[in-house]
Order: sequence, then structure tokens, then C-alpha cells
Amino acid sequence: MATYFARLKNIIKGKRDSGAPQDVTLETGADYGKQDKKKNSFFNPLDPLPKYEFYAKDTWTGRVKNTRPSLDVLRTPQGDEDLPPPPEDDGRPKVKLVRFGWVLGVLIRCMLNIWGVIMFIRLPWITSQAGIILTYVIISMSVVVTTITATSVSAIATNGKVYSGGTYFFISRSLGPELGAPIGLLFSFANALACSLNTVGFAETVRDVLKDNNAEMVDPINDVRIIGAVTVVILLLITLAGMSWEAKAQILFFIAILLSLANYFVGTVIAPSKEKQAVGFFSYKTEIFVENLLPSFRGKDGTFFRMFSIFFPAATGILSGVNICGDLKDPTGGIPKGTLLAIFWTTLSYLLISITVASTVVRDASGILNDSLELNSSIKCSGLGCKFGWDFDRCEQNGTCGFGLANNFQILSLVSGSGHLITIGIFAATLSSALGFLVSAPKIFQCLCRDNIYPYIAFFGKGYGKNQEPLRGYMLMFTIALAFILIGELNTIAPLISNFFLCSYGLINFSCFHATITKSPGWRPEYRYFNAWTSLFGSFLSFLLMFLFTWWAALVTFTIFFFLLGYVLYTKPHLNWGSSYQAGIYNMALSFSVSLSNLDDHIKNYRPQCLVMTGPPNSRPALVDFVGTFTKTISLMICGNVIMEDEKSTLLRQSSDMLVDWLNQRKVCAFYTSFTADSLKEGTHNLMQATGLGKLKPNTLVLGYKTKWQECKPESLHDYVNTIYIAFDNRYGLAILRMMDGLDVTDDLQSTVGKLSSVVNPAFDAEEATQTENDDTDRNSDISDDQQKEQVRTVFQTKQGRKTIDVYWISDEGRHRPDPFTAIFVDKKKPLEEEQNQSVPPWRPGDN
Repeated sequence: MATYFARLKNIIKGKRDSGAPQDVTLETGADYGKQDKKKNSFFNPLDPLPKYEFYAKDTWTGRVKNTRPSLDVLRTPQGDEDLPPPPEDDGRPKVKLVRFGWVLGVLIRCMLNIWGVIMFIRLPWITSQAGIILTYVIISMSVVVTTITATSVSAIATNGKVYSGGTYFFISRSLGPELGAPIGLLFSFANALACSLNTVGFAETVRDVLKDNNAEMVDPINDVRIIGAVTVVILLLITLAGMSWEAKAQILFFIAILLSLANYFVGTVIAPSKEKQAVGFFSYKTEIFVENLLPSFRGKDGTFFRMFSIFFPAATGILSGVNICGDLKDPTGGIPKGTLLAIFWTTLSYLLISITVASTVVRDASGILNDSLELNSSIKCSGLGCKFGWDFDRCEQNGTCGFGLANNFQILSLVSGSGHLITIGIFAATLSSALGFLVSAPKIFQCLCRDNIYPYIAFFGKGYGKNQEPLRGYMLMFTIALAFILIGELNTIAPLISNFFLCSYGLINFSCFHATITKSPGWRPEYRYFNAWTSLFGSFLSFLLMFLFTWWAALVTFTIFFFLLGYVLYTKPHLNWGSSYQAGIYNMALSFSVSLSNLDDHIKNYRPQCLVMTGPPNSRPALVDFVGTFTKTISLMICGNVIMEDEKSTLLRQSSDMLVDWLNQRKVCAFYTSFTADSLKEGTHNLMQATGLGKLKPNTLVLGYKTKWQECKPESLHDYVNTIYIAFDNRYGLAILRMMDGLDVTDDLQSTVGKLSSVVNPAFDAEEATQTENDDTDRNSDISDDQQKEQVRTVFQTKQGRKTIDVYWISDEGRHRPDPFTAIFVDKKKPLEEEQNQSVPPWRPGDN
């Protein structure tokens, strides 16, 4: 038993000694775990012992390992001398980053941004215009869009690790930079506009307070501009103080809003005084509820979709938690729970405010105490106010009523138990929303800047401090918000914001739909309560509402979006994020390839599908260009490379992507594949059998002419001729290209690039090599040789014009006699062309 425990001692968890157990002889490499046949062992020789070094968190040198070992690492003996030195300790204390939970970071933040200026100073007015029924329709449709978007965001957020960047990060990593970059820029701009919207709402409230106390500064519009400019500067200072101060301010704002809402609902059940009755408040009355049930649109904004566009910014705070996902402790768990709960509670508050204010306040009131019927009993009136002892008919007919739901934006302050608490609530709601949008906009823009997709914006991606605060981004978004604050009209800013946010929501839903429908292996969200077709419906509804709200703003938004999209498509940034766009392309290619296999061949649809034996394509550019002139994008072209080497070096295995890049730079639509074999015949035969997919399979072999066949070894010439016979045996067409100066420029590449040839160093760039040759021209005594080499490279890259191609058919193919390789006289050329045209079968239309 003692021997048994002694043998197990070496594999106890946590022991660093990975030496072999007693009575067992171990070797490194693939034979690790081999048993010495002369000795008995408790261990199974087919089950090698694991090395502790492969699975330890760090090595004895102090180097932290972040990845698990690969098969190559496990099969290769490891040495500590190959490891980099351990990181040096700079002596500075470790900084603990500020992280928020789902309540403070998502729930409260979303509710504060949803409870903005619209709830306090526009929702009662919208209810008076649209009526209770249509107001509920507006709220419900807004909730449908935001709830679907929230489920899509939750699915995307729980599909993997979430970094900073919010909405931009989600869309760009889901749909790719083509769609992610434009919407990231637009969404950052929308957040800056939302900051200006709430700041203007705050300024309007302050202006009204000053007006009530006869303390106007200039005029109503300029007062809003002045107050708004000062306010946004103060918000910027709070933001620059850091996330911890911003979070503390958000808690105070949240408490203030809850107190103001409680104060309002208490005020609706308190018996109204004469002063409150004069402004239209009569507590809960059935007559008032019935009167406000139906719409009564009036003024230039008196349409349903205009009311909808003004209200919709009240639902746009649902992504506030997502926008700071980099500062959350658990984004994958907190974002779904916090966002959906925020939508529920804020929607409930909207519904309650709308129905309570429409059941207690009439649409029009004069605010004059002398309009009481108790003081003027002889006056006859027919309006709704007459039923409650007030005559508001005169101001209704003249359009001079200054109070009531339809005329006073501060009606909640008049209804509540204490107007000062409502004012404090308005300040808290507007400032909290403005502060939240001012924080989220630069963080989104910072992530976009760091991806370097658009030029000249990387300057704003620099972060400062322990949380990498985008101070430069704060200043940029502050400038944008200040510019729109100077407009001074809340009803003008709101529809613009609605368009930008609806565009963002539409693309978020579409990205969720696309990621789901493409069935990407990387799409495995933890949040399961979503549906692809529901997300598609949410995307369609968002885009539809954009045009129904303000068609010209929607056109401007889409124009900017498509311009930004076109720039990304043109520049093609080298970013590989594993997006659903890539998965979609794979699915389409696979589906079409399978469908093509079910189609029958017909001679009218015949096209040459060429297997071109180029070797490394950059070593025979003329052969690549020649075949590319007739395959283009309508036929298959595969560049084959037979590697006749005994050892398969790592560089050769990695050269495929480099050569594909060379083909893309050459603008040749072709594939590249290589095969290791002992001879050209064997390698070509294997390529002909293995290359292709279904009907996308080569039917023509293209070779270069063997120029030095008289000087080469007999075995090499025999190998070349047998390759031609292999093509005939496999019923392939055959094409051989011969040029006076040959096709292979490998020697030229060796002298231009260095000691490594293009076979060993396939990263050779044709443009760089051409430039090098041109630079050396003055130092070369034989200028014509350089020009000759350059012509070999580019002879088929320039247009040749309209010329004649002489076609010679051999005796056992077709019905045309073999023509001798002799000159054709002018007087015999036309009859021969007519004879050739007559010999062409009728099922090949268009051939002349």
C-alpha cells in the first residue's frame, strides 16, 4: 500500500514536480508516458500522465499564462528558457475600478433616463391633444418598440463578454463594422441631442418659475437658451469629476423623482381650492374623463404622429445601462433584468399619469377667479366648466385660455399637493436624463474612435484615469449639445431625436434577427426569451415610424447612414469580429452550392472552370492575369501549387492567406490551393481529384509552357508530359500558355526581394517589387531587360483592343479539319471564317 501511495504522489493536485513516477521511464514529446518494458508499473502505458506546467495558472518564473495549451504545444517539448521574462512590479498600488450592480447601474439609470422632460411637461399636453385612448395607443406602441429592442439587446448582451461601447459594440460585433460604425456614430449623436432635449426642458421649467415671480431676463426663447447653456456647463463639470460622483448624483435624482410622483398622486385626491378650480382642476370627475377620452387636436402640432414623435423620446432611455456596460459588474445578467423592469415601471407611471390628469383637469380654463358662476349667477354657459360652476366659454371661443391641459405645460405642479416638489422632480428628471446621455454618448464614441474605422476621430478615443474616461469625447458631445440647446424649442428637437433613436433600435433588432436566422455557431445567448421574427417586426416598425413621424428627418438620417456605410464598404477596414454577416455569407454560399448540385448540365450553360498550375501565383503573374481575363467573376478559377518538398515548413502552411491577399491586390477573382507531392504529375492528379465542390469543380487544366525542355532532366520532361496525359485521362480540357520570354519570374523575385524566393516568402507584394525595380533602373546597364521583365508581369493587365484569335482544332475533336501552322492569305481568310462559322453547332448561339 505504501508503494501505491508513493506512485500517486507525483500527480496530486497543486504539486509542481512533474517528474515521472517511480518504476516508470518517461520521454518527452509524443512518447510521453511510455512504460519501460523491463519494469512493472501501476499506470496504463496508453494513458500518459498530464504535466502540471500545462495547466498551472503561472510558471515558476512568475509568467502568467492566459491560454490553455494547444496540440502543438502538448506534442512539443517545452523549455522555460523560451518563456519571456516575468513582468516587473512598478511598485504602484493596484487601483480598484468602479463597478456597478444591476440596480444602480441598469435599473435606476434606465428609469432616470426614461423619466425625462416629456413625462412632466409634455405628457399631460399630449393627453389633451390625443385623448386618453390615442395616448394609450402611443404609449403602447412605444412600449412595443422598446420591449422588443430590450429583448434583442438582452440576447446580444448575453451572447458573450460585453465591453465598453454599448450599442455600437453590440451592432458592430453582431453585424460587422459596415453597419456598426454608421449606427455607432449616429447613436452617439442621438445621445448628445437627447442631452440637449432634457436640458431645454429644465430651462423651460426654470423660465416658468422666473416668470411666475416676475423675474424674466430677456424674452422666453433667449431665457431658455441662457439657462440651458449654463446648465449643460454644470453637467459637464459633474461628468468630468468621474463616474463615482455621477452615480451619487443619480441616486439623489431618483429619490427626488419618486417623491414628486408620490406628491402628484396624493394631490389628485385632495379637494381642489378655488384657485385650482380656476385653472381647470376639479379632482376626479366622470364628465371630465369622458370629455378627455377622445382626441381634440389643435395648433400646428395637432396630428397623431406629431404627438407620437414628441412623446417617443420619453421611451429612449432603455439603453442607458447598455451604454456603460463596461462599468457593470455583471453585464450579461444585469442588462436583461434591469432594462425590462425599468420599462415596466416607467410604462406604468406613464399610464397612471395620463389617465389621472385626464380625469381631473379640463382642457381649457381661464385661471380667473371672477369666472366663477357663484359670482356671476346670471351668466349662461354651455361648456364643461359650467357643470362645475365655472364659465370658461369666453376664453375657449376667443382662444385666450392660458390654463388647462391643452394650454399649460406645468399642469402637474398645479394639481399636486405641493408645486415645489413637482418642480424639484422636474429638475431631477431633466438633469438626470441629461447627465446620463452626456455620460453615455462619449463612451460610445470612444469605442468607435479606438476601432479606427473613420479617419480623423482617433483623437477622441484617448482615455484618462483609472476608468479610461473619454475627456475629449465629453468636450465634443458638450459642444454638440450646446449647439442644439441654442434652438430653444423642445417640440422641434424631439422629432429629430426620435428618428435617430428609431434608426438605432431598428438596426439593433435587425442584428438580433440576422444573428439568429444565420444560425452562427457563435450565437448562443443565455437570454432565451426572444424570437427572430419578433425582432424583425420590431426593426420594420422602427423604420416605418421614422417616416411617419417626420419624413424629411428620416431621409436625412438615412442619407447620413448610407454615406457612412458607403465609406466603410469602400475602405474595407481589416477587422475580423466574427459577425453574423460572415455567417450569412457562408450559409448562402453553402445553400447555393448544394442547389447547384441538383441542376443538370447543358451545353448552353457551359463555362470553362480552370485549374491553373501557377505554383505560387505571384511567381507567374502573366498566367494568372491571362486566365483571369476570361474567367473574371463569371467562371471558376483555382490557382494550384504543387509543393515538391520533403518537409512541410510552417511558413508554407501559413502562406495561403498571403497569396490570397496577393490575388486580391491583383484584382483577380480566384481561389488558391496547394498540395504536397513528390512530382508534378502526382500533385496535379491529386488536385484534379480533390479540388472543387459539387458542380463548382474544374473542367480545364491550364499549364505554362515548359520553356527549357531541351535542357532539363529527362525525368522532369517525362513528368510534364504525363501531367498532360493525366488531364486527358480525367476528361479535362487542356490549355497551355507560351510566351516568348517565359512565365516564371521567380529569379526576378529573388534578386528584387532578397535571398528568399517567392516560393519561400509568398508575402511578396507585386506593387512593392515593381517600385523597387523602377528605382534600380538608373543603375542598371541593360534597361531593355527591366522593361522586358515588367512586360512579363503586366502584359495581360492592359486592354489589347479588338483583335483576331486563330483557333486550331485537332483531328479527333469537332468537325473541322486541322489547319497547318502557316500564314493565311488575305483572300482566303474570309472564306475560312465562313466555313468555321458553319461548322459550329447550332446549340452554341452567339459564337462567330
